[in-house]
Amino acid sequence: VFFSKGGMPPESSDCMHWSWKNCPKAWHGQFHGQKKGSTIILEAVADQETWIWHAFFGMPGSLNDINVVNRSPLMNKIANGELPPVQFVANGRTYNYGYYLADGIYPKWQTFV
Repeated sequence: VFFSKGGMPPESSDCMHWSWKNCPKAWHGQFHGQKKGSTIILEAVADQETWIWHAFFGMPGSLNDINVVNRSPLMNKIANGELPPVQFVANGRTYNYGYYLADGIYPKWQTFV
């Protein structure tokens, strides 16, 4: 997923599974991801200079990217219309919000393209 602030270069977002070696036994079921063992998910957004401007860490490894997006504080702000002030022009039309380039698994929000 890429986010663009108008004329600025896009920023990228992704979810990564991190191994959790010392996961408590009681939590193994919900934190057991696609890989062997327990994992925690990190959702991060970084610009082309690798400056991270958003990180959401700690979701259970059993979730997929779309489940993490549904729980993400950043995406909740977007869904509630609390977008950063952005304006850009494309094909002669002015838009007053940033956008994410995303594949077909993401919700049908105006901010996802």
